[in-house]
Amino acid sequence: MRDPVELEVFKNLYHSIAEEMGAALRRTSFSPNIKERRDYSCAVFDSEGQVIAMGDHMPVHLGSMPMSVAAAIDQCELEPGDVVMLNDPFRGGTHLPDITMVMPVHLSHSGIKRGDGARPRPGGAQPRHHTTPDFYVASRAHHADVGGTYPGSMGPCREIYQEGFRIPPVKIMRGGKLVADVLALLLSNVRTPEEREGDLGAQIAACQTGSQRLREICASYGIARARQAAADLLVYSEEMMRAFLRTIPPGRYQAEDFLDDDGVEDKPVRIAVTIHIGASSKKKSSVETRLAMSPASRRKKQSDQVTIDFTGSDPQVQGAINAVEAITYSACFYVFRCLLREDVPATSGLMRPIRVIAPSGTVVNAKPPAAVAGGNVETSQRIVDVLLKALAQAIPDRIPAAASGTMNNLTIGGIDPRSGEPFAYYETIAGGMGARPTKDGVSGVHTHMTNSLNTPAEALEYAYPIRLWQYSLRSKSGGAGLHAGGEGIVREIEVLTDAQVTLLADRRSRGPYGLAGGADGAPGRTLIIRRDGSAEEISGKTSVRLRSGERVRIESPGGGGWGRPNAI
Repeated sequence: MRDPVELEVFKNLYHSIAEEMGAALRRTSFSPNIKERRDYSCAVFDSEGQVIAMGDHMPVHLGSMPMSVAAAIDQCELEPGDVVMLNDPFRGGTHLPDITMVMPVHLSHSGIKRGDGARPRPGGAQPRHHTTPDFYVASRAHHADVGGTYPGSMGPCREIYQEGFRIPPVKIMRGGKLVADVLALLLSNVRTPEEREGDLGAQIAACQTGSQRLREICASYGIARARQAAADLLVYSEEMMRAFLRTIPPGRYQAEDFLDDDGVEDKPVRIAVTIHIGASSKKKSSVETRLAMSPASRRKKQSDQVTIDFTGSDPQVQGAINAVEAITYSACFYVFRCLLREDVPATSGLMRPIRVIAPSGTVVNAKPPAAVAGGNVETSQRIVDVLLKALAQAIPDRIPAAASGTMNNLTIGGIDPRSGEPFAYYETIAGGMGARPTKDGVSGVHTHMTNSLNTPAEALEYAYPIRLWQYSLRSKSGGAGLHAGGEGIVREIEVLTDAQVTLLADRRSRGPYGLAGGADGAPGRTLIIRRDGSAEEISGKTSVRLRSGERVRIESPGGGGWGRPNAI
């Protein structure tokens, strides 16, 4: 029988490790994107690669990170002191700027006994060969440039080979020593090698922090006790999710939503979902097949309580908005995690009652050589929108109207006249949150699959040849309703040198939807302001050359409203 007090203690211990890993990464990183915007995530995994604790970081990273750990385990034999690096979206990654570090934690190799210390427990785990890790830790960070056609590596490309340097699972550290050849290969293919080297070192330091904290915990409690607590957290999370799912009325709930276009063809891209509550399916996604290979997952399973089926979504497209299966799985994880109480641990156990079907070759499960940079940041948001739209039919009192639905990815690159060296700036821009059944939406906030911050004006202007002209809320952009949607953002930036400006954004042709009679939020728009004061509107997925003194102005969407405005 589980000890609830001990379960709570270990839940917080493991969570604190992930949080401290994030703090170490933030403090030692070089780039403003990681240091200021906090575009990173860290997590702790058990010996089978199942996540047992996540930091309060980026949802789009965290839900998909188990696939990176699974890829590292499958590809590499992990010895003490090794670290695996990868970013390949088709082998556990999401999109190329997100580089993941995976480190095994071998505790018995460190001399820690497998017993339970002061409180021995009969039937504990038996000793294994020292090359089998007891835990894993992982850190993922969005790097401001990983090469490719466009500075910032987030442009409107047509195949992944244009998007940047693609890294399969390879060892960046072997036996505690840096693999210099692998690092040199990467740094030779990016525009800002010094910054990349600093950020990669920060990620390794974060993993080392997590490894050290796990050693300390297991030295105090014993490895068997710590591992048993990890297994208990997985089961507890599953039980809590099953209990919640029983409160949703059984049925079949369908919805669809659209991305504006793919940046190549001017036509909307459909994402469709059918959520079966109380239904089960024998079909398995490849992600679930990989995650189910662990002994813990091979135990006798209860039937699935929810099937999420994306059949009917459009085929993968020419542009860069294709999502890999890990992204779709991550969005499903995020939505259903949000419906639980905050104190429920965010572990792999949450998805055990949920089956995800994402047909191969579609925009929600693209095959190589599809371009995927926008799948991570834009399609993930629309997947959340369509899931919430479907769930609003089942539990309308729990679901908000659509948020801005885009991360407004802005990259600026060129030669910094102060140093004569290349620079690459990347940022996502907030928008309006959708109104909720009981209150208005929040204005100017990053929502759903992003949990980042803005780059402060001081940090922006110090690091880059850029000047911030305006940063304000976008008046009257939130949808009207009994509860109003949050307002979007106006962010206007001047370049102080000739530069390439690239935008990867959505919700330009149709605004975020309202619910229960609420109005849609205002669509976003982007303007280029020339030196003579003239302005031209550009599309949401494009790249333009600006001359020194010209500006880009982004007006992000507002959130949808909830309820009819005249309702009492």
